[in-house]
Formats: sequence, structure tokens, C-alpha cells
Amino acid sequence: MIAQRTLLASAVLSALASLSNSALAQEQEKVLPAVVVTASPFSNEESAQIMAPAKVLYGNELREKLGNSLGDTLSQELGVSASAFGAGASRPIIRGMEGPRVKILQNGMSVMDASSLSNDHAVVGESATARQIEILRGPAALLYGSGAIGGVVNIVNDRIPTILNSKPTGDAELRFGSADKMKNGSFSVDGAAGAIGLHVDGNARDADDYKIPGYANASDASQGSGRLPNSYVRSNSVGFGASYIQSWGYIGASVGADDNRYGIPTAEKSYITQKQTRYDVAGLIKNPFENFESFRFKLGYTDYKHTENLEDGTPATEFKNKANETRWELTHKPLAGWRGTFGLQTENSEFSALPVDDGHGHSHATVPVTKSQSVAAFLVEERDFGPFRASAGARIESVKRRPDAASGLVQRDFNLGSYSLGGLWSFTQGYGLGLTASVAQRAPAIEELYSNGPHESTATFDIGDSNLRKETSRNIELSLQKTEGLLRWKTNVYQNRVKNYVYGRTDGTMVDDHGDPDPSGEFLQRFWSQNDATIRGIEAEVSYNLRGNGFSWRGFADTSRGTLSGAGNLPLQPTTRFGGEIGYREGNWRSGLKVLHAEKQNRLASFETYAAPSYTQVDANLSYTQNFKSTPVTWFAIAKNLLNEDIRLSTSVLREVAPLSGRSLIVGVRTSF
Repeated sequence: MIAQRTLLASAVLSALASLSNSALAQEQEKVLPAVVVTASPFSNEESAQIMAPAKVLYGNELREKLGNSLGDTLSQELGVSASAFGAGASRPIIRGMEGPRVKILQNGMSVMDASSLSNDHAVVGESATARQIEILRGPAALLYGSGAIGGVVNIVNDRIPTILNSKPTGDAELRFGSADKMKNGSFSVDGAAGAIGLHVDGNARDADDYKIPGYANASDASQGSGRLPNSYVRSNSVGFGASYIQSWGYIGASVGADDNRYGIPTAEKSYITQKQTRYDVAGLIKNPFENFESFRFKLGYTDYKHTENLEDGTPATEFKNKANETRWELTHKPLAGWRGTFGLQTENSEFSALPVDDGHGHSHATVPVTKSQSVAAFLVEERDFGPFRASAGARIESVKRRPDAASGLVQRDFNLGSYSLGGLWSFTQGYGLGLTASVAQRAPAIEELYSNGPHESTATFDIGDSNLRKETSRNIELSLQKTEGLLRWKTNVYQNRVKNYVYGRTDGTMVDDHGDPDPSGEFLQRFWSQNDATIRGIEAEVSYNLRGNGFSWRGFADTSRGTLSGAGNLPLQPTTRFGGEIGYREGNWRSGLKVLHAEKQNRLASFETYAAPSYTQVDANLSYTQNFKSTPVTWFAIAKNLLNEDIRLSTSVLREVAPLSGRSLIVGVRTSF
């Protein structure tokens, strides 16, 4: 079997190389412009992010890695895994941190959905219409939330224009997938009418239950085979934006709507219908006052709702979140050599998860109606001392949780303080040694405090603890990188100690929908608990000529381990991974082959029983670009899981019953103008 796989991989690589070598005549190597990390307060290039290790996905790389969900799209990045709750809901997990510890943004503002509450909740943020997706950690993360211990993921779609285009520009794409009969169309267009910048984008996706190599449950043939039952996805999104743009800056607004429906691939075959309407206002004023470079402000309002439905269509639980967020940032000119940004952030929300069938009563509400309010002030500064660059960030925040009085639950207030210090020593041209230390505090989330009811899609009866204390995370990270030349590499070593780490644990007790013990009940009792935790890990990556013509290659590895004080391993932890990719680019042709191997996850929590097996994932891609009257059109093919491996992620709650898709071929066409 191993020999067959090796021969298959060799054959694919040879074919791709042959096709590439038969391409158009060689042209000089093109050097792509530096990519700016928009979530950085200093507009740093990706290569300058040693103190806030960053990855920016954009252009062809983003299109080749695009999945049905944000987690799927980012799952092969260094230090990033995915929660993989079926095709419809998969959130990124960064260095073993998930849920509310990873902040998801859209254009620098919180997505304000319910995805951080549970793995079955999809992120409302469309990767298909994104210009780029940024992964950010370190001091800059303090701008967006004290709880962003794991990091920040920013989906950038430029829905509010910031520049005027002399003529309409945009891009569009159609793609089709074999494993799930997927049909996906997306577009994004920018234009201008005088001093008014205009933007419109949209996406539509229709995917059926996807193919799997064997049985959904490897030990139970009755759970379905050939295709994963109830793994379909239907999603639609549209957004409009306009800005008034002048030499002094801009002010603009946008509106976006998302409408999703996706199945939950468990024996209950429930499904989720999800709707969100989002409004944003943003502006920039250049040189607003003496000694200040810019003043930025952003305001956002979201009306979110999703319903968890039984297989027959009966609505079971309705989740609602109405939230608004404001951000006010001032960037000052260099002061005693320091460059920095300081500002204020506010968030207000009204969240609930109530049963539909009892008139929205509170006796068995999954989460009662709860109002939350937070006010924060933050500061991030940076200064160069010759070859040494120093960076510092601080954030103070007040968080209030106010459950409905009828619930009988206590109100909670949390005062949070977070800070981060970092240094980068450029000891020679193109090389850097960095050290970052941070302390970050997080208030327990609403569901961690006040849950007390059934959660249909996870088949759990969640019980919160209103006495939970705030988390305090102490992190130290050492980084060494080579950031210039064709050959580049980086390695990161980190340790994160978290006091009062909040996690969900089970004791195997089955209950009915009222929480009463019942051996034949459909819900597994789950408690939100606290304990001290430690996460240690190392990441390494080496690459050659990733953005130039000719051959390119990349090798990487990452591993981490999370443990609870005196209680074994943290649940849902990523396993050790290593892999590589090789590509060839010449003229109008692009091709590539990727191999990722993940070890078996034997480090289970005390209440986990299934060890995710090892797997090897092989993907390939090929594309050709031609011009039609100066308009480039790219035809592409992407093959995923060529070996048709039974892939079950250790970070997935459903790993025992829901493998990832089997072998799949995605073909499509995209254009830009």
C-alpha cells in the first residue's frame, strides 16, 4: 500500500512538472509587492511580523487553499488546526487555543456571530470574497481583545472602499467539486462615481453530502458509508459599500447579509439555519491634530440568528445575538522615537439560546437572555534602537454580564488587564532573533457562565458555572527567522501558562432534555470547569522561492501539547504534523504538490476515549492563465486528498463519527479586470 501511494505521488508530481515545462517561454523572475498586514497598527509587511508572527493568505495561494469554511481554509497553516464540525462549521484553532480565545475579525471588526460559543456554529465571514486573510499574534492582538490569547484572524474584503479607482476593477470565480457536487460562484467589484468609492461582492455555494473513503463511524457499519450523511452546505452572502474619499481621508458605510444552512453529521441529523445582517461605518482623517498622523473610527452593528432544527424540520433551539461595537484609534507621530496607536473599544450585546417549543421560557434555556457590556482602552508602541526593535502593548478592560432577572442567575463584573513586551534583534541583514512575553486576561464567556440546557447539534446538555473566575494567560515566545532572499526560514518556540483555564468536561452521564439522568437519553452532560493549564509547542518552516518563477519548495512541522494541572491532557489538542510542498511556475502555468502527515493523537484528556489515527494528505494543483482582450482568465484544477485517506482530526468533536472528505477534484475558472 505504501509503495502504491509513493508511486501515485511520484506520478502526479511528474505530470505536473511535465505540463509546466511545456509552458510558455521563460521570462524574468517577477518579484511580487510586499503584503501589508492591515490588522497591524504599524501597517507592517508580513516579513516584519517577527514579534507578532503573522501569515497573510492572498492571491493564488488563498484561492488554492479555499475551503467551505474558514477553518478548512486555514487548516494547513503553521500552528493552525481546524475544529472540523462537518463541512458547514469549522473554526481555526491556533496553537491548541480555540473558541473565544481566537478572535475572528472582518475588516478589523469582530464578526459578532455565535461561532466562538460552540464548534457547531459557523463563522459568518466569507473566505471566497476575501482579498486576504491575516493570522496575527503578539502585542498587536491587544488592539482587538484581551481574550485573544490564541491570536487574531482577520478576513479582509475591503467592503468600505479607501481608494478611488480610475476604472472599475474586480474579480469573479466559478468552481465545481466532485466529492460533494459543489457549485460555488463569487465576485467582487470596485468602482467610483466622482469622489464616491463603490463596492459590491457576493457568494453562493451549494454542496451536497460529501464522499468519504469508508464508514462515517469506522467501528459501526450502520452509520453510513460512501458519503457522510447530513454534511451538506448551502450558503449565500452579499455586501455593498460606499465611501466619500478625499485627500484628507475618507468616510464610508457598508451593509452585508449572510444566509446559510448546513447539516450536522451526527446520528440525530439535525441542521442549522443561520442569518445575519451587518452594518458598518468607518472613517479615516489624516493629520487630524498636531503631532498625530491619523484618526480612525469604526462602528458596527450585527443582527444575528440561527436555529437548530431536528431532522424533520422542527425548530429546537434559537440562538440570537444583537451586538454593536465601536473602535476609536489615534496614531501619533514619532515621540522620542516611539511610534504608536492608542484608542478605545466598546462592545454591547444581547445574547440568548432559548428553546423554541416552550414559548421561550427560562426553565431549560440553553443560555438565558444575557446582556454584556465591555469598555476597553489600549495602547501599542514600537521603537527602533539601532538594530534592535522594541514593541509594547497594554489593554485595560471592564466586562459586565447581566443575565435576565427571571433566570435567577447572578450578575458578574470582570476587570481585565493585559500587556505584552517584545524585542527583535536584527543581528545581520535579513536575520532576526525575537523574544515576546505577554500577560492576557479573559472574562468567561456567556455560555461558560450561564448555560443550563440542551444543545441539539452537539447532543450535549451544557451546564455553566456562574462562579467562574477570569483566565490569566502568561506566554513567552522565542523566534528566529531569515526573512530575505530566495531561501527563507523561521522557527518559533513558545510556552503558555493559563491560570483558571475554562474547558468543557464530561463524566459520561446521559440525560434527557430536562437534564434528568436517563441511560437512554439523547444528551451527554457537559460541565464548564476550571483548572490551570500549560501549552508548549514548537513550529518550524523553511522555504525556497515561494513567490518567484521556476521551482519552489516548502517544508514545515509543528507540534504542541496542552496539559491540565494534575488532571492529564487538555481535550481536543492538535497532534504533531510535518509536511512539504513543491511547485513550479513559468509563464502562464502554475503547478504544485503538497504532502501533510499527521501523527496519531495518543495524548487524550481523561474523559476522551477515541484517539484520532495518523494520516497522510496529498493535494495537488494546476492552473493556466490566458488573456482575452487584455483580461486574464485562469483555468484551474485542485485535487484534494489524492490518496483517499480516512482523515479524522484530533481537534474535532466529531472525529469518531465524521471524517473529512475523501478524494476530490475541484475545477474552475476565475478572472480579474
